[in-house]
Amino acid sequence: MTPEEKLASLGLVLPKAPVPAANYVLYRFAGNLLYLSGQGPKRADGSYRPGRLGRNVTIEEAYEDARLTGLNLLAVAKSALGELSRIDSVAKLLGMVNAEPDFPEHPKVINGCSDLLVEVLGDAGRHARSAVGMGSLPNQMTVEIEAILLVRD
Repeated sequence: MTPEEKLASLGLVLPKAPVPAANYVLYRFAGNLLYLSGQGPKRADGSYRPGRLGRNVTIEEAYEDARLTGLNLLAVAKSALGELSRIDSVAKLLGMVNAEPDFPEHPKVINGCSDLLVEVLGDAGRHARSAVGMGSLPNQMTVEIEAILLVRD
């Protein structure tokens, strides 16, 4: 089953890849590595759930935001590669969580993205990862995640 077929079987649809909001590109190739710029949980209407973990957003809500962010990362990867089956593996994720200083559960939040990547890509979706807290994120979004992918020619 291709990753696109797996997405369909899960009832998931990739959004359109976004347009960069500032002076950067959505992705950059370096040999067989594909670097994806940080994405957030942008909804179809262009909005984000605003908030901070430990203040006004639950772990479950932010987990869903990280899952949506994973879909947005896959949308960027598809725009770069044409087919998600060109992903050999997800090498690394950096997950940033908009959190209060005493919030301790960053990994539980970023699992939303990690779990989605494994569901869609199987073992190729397993990755090294960092999950860290931030004092703020653009648009007051709950999470931002960037990725490094190993791709096939």
